[in-house]
Amino acid sequence: MSPILHALEHEMTKLSQMERKLAERILASPAEIVHMGITELAEQCGVSPATVTRFCKVFHFKGFPDFKVNLAAEIAGSDQGQQEGGSSYQDIVAGNPLSTIVEAMQNNHLASIRDTTSLLNIERLEAAVDLLCRARRVDLYGMATSSIVAQDFYQKLIRIGVNCTAFADSHMQITSASSLGEGDVAFAVSYSGETPETIDALNCAGAGGASTIALTSYGSSTLASLADIPLFSSSLEKGMRRGDMASRIAQLHIIDILFTGMVSTRFTDYIPKLEQSYVNVQHYRHKRGGQS
Repeated sequence: MSPILHALEHEMTKLSQMERKLAERILASPAEIVHMGITELAEQCGVSPATVTRFCKVFHFKGFPDFKVNLAAEIAGSDQGQQEGGSSYQDIVAGNPLSTIVEAMQNNHLASIRDTTSLLNIERLEAAVDLLCRARRVDLYGMATSSIVAQDFYQKLIRIGVNCTAFADSHMQITSASSLGEGDVAFAVSYSGETPETIDALNCAGAGGASTIALTSYGSSTLASLADIPLFSSSLEKGMRRGDMASRIAQLHIIDILFTGMVSTRFTDYIPKLEQSYVNVQHYRHKRGGQS
């Protein structure tokens, strides 16, 4: 199932009665929907075209045409993946030989990257890159596994001279967010989009005038609704035993895209700093016999 269709199914209970009719119709035959006009779909579901538009915006699309384009792309990508022998996400199973585990991890990570790429909105990515490049200061927030993703971004940004800090402590997140203002950026990571501490930090930063970016799984969530720019990774990984493996890879995929976009945009500013940080690390570690 594609990320969009999975999100519709997952969010079904949160939708209004009219929105649920639309979700059920789309899930019943997604391939038909991409060839429909908004009026035809509205009439089939007994709702107004305005309801269809609102429904699409709940799932972060500009409107029905934008929804159809993305759904069509996902359907095509899913068909291609099946033709190439793609498989669904696999959970941890007792007694699996290591060779099977290796293949399963590869399949999970490749599927996560592929599904996340299909969700990427280039306009949002460009806006996020622009904000991060112009930021006076960047705060990175994330709890538990999400803090690892935030820490990865911190280590990248600090190498190019960006004034940034990653916070995993909830009190320090609020303390730091309280000092952010116009010209600053708060970047929050939460796979669920419902982590209370991360929501509070982003809310606090936004209230102070900072620009806000959220990285979360695709679907409707509190964190995504709060952010000026919501970015989405695949939400297809299920199972308590997976330990957020593929979801972490998906989020790191977006972090790498943002970082590369920043360096490409301000190449002459960032590349010398990136190279100098590498040279300095090599120099000082060599002086100590290579010990870190």
